[in-house]
Amino acid sequence: MEKYNHAYGANQIQVLEGLEAVRKRPGMYIGSVSIRGLHHLVYEIVDNCVDEALAGYCDRIEVKIEPGNIISVEDDGRGIPVDIHPKTHISAAETVYTVLHAGGKFGGDSGYKVSGGLHGVGASVVNALSEWTEVTIQRDGGIFQMKFERGKTVEKLTKIGESNKTGTRVRFLADGTIFETLNYDYDTLEDRFREMAFLTKGLYISIEDLRGETPKKAEFCFEGGLRSFVEYLNKNKEKINPEPIYIEKTNAEIPVEIALQYTTAYNENIYSFVNNINTIEGGTHLEGFKRALTKVFNDYARSHGILKEKDNNLQGEDIREGLTAVISVKVKEPQFEGQTKTKLGNSNVTGIVQSIVVDALSTYLEENPTVAKSILEKCVSASHAREAARKARELVRKKSSLEVTTLPGKLADCSSKNADECEVYIVEGDSAGGSAKQGRNRKYQAILPLWGKMLNVEKSRADKIYNNDKLKPVIQAIGAGIGADFDVTKIRYGKVVIMADADVDGAHIRTLLLTFFFRYMRPLIENGNVFLAQPPLYKLSKKGMEDVYCYTDEDLPKAYEELEKKGISRDQLALQRYKGLGEMNPEQLWETTMNPETRILVKVTMDDAIKADETFTLLMGDEVEPRREFIQQNAKYVQNLDI
Repeated sequence: MEKYNHAYGANQIQVLEGLEAVRKRPGMYIGSVSIRGLHHLVYEIVDNCVDEALAGYCDRIEVKIEPGNIISVEDDGRGIPVDIHPKTHISAAETVYTVLHAGGKFGGDSGYKVSGGLHGVGASVVNALSEWTEVTIQRDGGIFQMKFERGKTVEKLTKIGESNKTGTRVRFLADGTIFETLNYDYDTLEDRFREMAFLTKGLYISIEDLRGETPKKAEFCFEGGLRSFVEYLNKNKEKINPEPIYIEKTNAEIPVEIALQYTTAYNENIYSFVNNINTIEGGTHLEGFKRALTKVFNDYARSHGILKEKDNNLQGEDIREGLTAVISVKVKEPQFEGQTKTKLGNSNVTGIVQSIVVDALSTYLEENPTVAKSILEKCVSASHAREAARKARELVRKKSSLEVTTLPGKLADCSSKNADECEVYIVEGDSAGGSAKQGRNRKYQAILPLWGKMLNVEKSRADKIYNNDKLKPVIQAIGAGIGADFDVTKIRYGKVVIMADADVDGAHIRTLLLTFFFRYMRPLIENGNVFLAQPPLYKLSKKGMEDVYCYTDEDLPKAYEELEKKGISRDQLALQRYKGLGEMNPEQLWETTMNPETRILVKVTMDDAIKADETFTLLMGDEVEPRREFIQQNAKYVQNLDI
């Protein structure tokens, strides 16, 4: 390896002081500088307000997105202390906003029993990554204010008035030189604050967007806590137990709150939180819950003769089929994996949660035998389906060598075996499939035509999916398994592209396939491997002129205008409206939809699993009435409707 000829001594060792480190490496503190990181700034400040609520001092939190993407967060908590800090010799409030790892949440004789912010970096990180920050505090009979620019104090804490109220208001403008965008997504923030309100019983949280001509506002306050949360998650599902099972108990100074409800669906949806932080990777609290669930239901099934002596125990996945649950624990000194707090590591929490759930759930089942019987019937049915799915899965595995297997969909594979460059087009119909096969680049583009009615997996168990002749070729082509066995590292194609007609039927096929990927190959979406091809809607042509393609209705008048500038009038042009991919010859399909240099691909993303689950349940589930309401509310936005 070639040597880098450069001096390397004490002078080359950089020492980043104060908040410089945050500005230099923001991703270490907030995950990224994308819109996700931008939203994280808001969450850090609001989390501090929620911590005041958890301590019993805050009832209201008001969040505003002001014009110019300025964020304002105000609470009615105690207010940040304003007296001089004995170590920093500046006010405690200024210390919190300018010194990393400074806060009141490090245990011992702190001002907080439990909190989500434990590293003392939230407020200072927000300050460091903002063009300016303004903090107003009401406390000790006065109103105090201080101002910062890019983390540096420009106005010391000063008393500006009198007040008998308490609380803190933080206003900040994120630094446009650091973040990719400063444009907050109202819906994302709304969903997050609704979740926070569910997790903190009786806490009022509002979010108001003042940027547009018509302000938007949402207000949340749920006295039912997690019970209300589960009811919200299942509002479009058919329930087995009409009322959520609710568990609330404190053990070893760790409050545990759990709500769970069974539905007729086939998917499990369990969300776990520690000190109101969404632990998306679970941890010891989730492990304790799952262990308890498996034990209680197996013990009940044995003692009541639902499982015979010769029967195997139900597995965890059987018992969790159709389950919606939210688990929330409050831990004084939680051990998280990293600043992003996605997984709880406290080993003692497993046993605490397990014992609480075993006691409460055992009692519930004994007191509600009819509900218990209905749930266990579903669990036993799930066990039989799991066994059938296992046999089907083994059959799929045996036939996983695509080179020797005749696929129902007649996959036309590409010559390259490098998944990073390979892409598979899942195409609607044999006609479009034929054009795609002829027009593609055979080196790296594979074509898988599908035909007939696609299975709605939202209403089907895994064994039906394995044996479905429309989905089997998709499973085999991708080559990474399905469900719990899915391994995204084994995919045969780096891009899975859904290419359907630009009409109602095409939209239906796209939705069915996306539902399948979301439910049974979710890492494929999370990893950014799923795309939607966007075929053109219109073609403008004239003899001697290169064809012009328009991909949206908005593109058409623009194209006419551009051509008129070149001296080509509208009446000289032939207009073709494409109703299907099969209308295009191979060359047209390649140029418009498959050529990497000219095509438009839309990457399918999944930023919010809870919202995604809600949407798929609404659109593809059994409940008709919520879907009818959705259609009525959104019908006015429909374009390109074929009638």
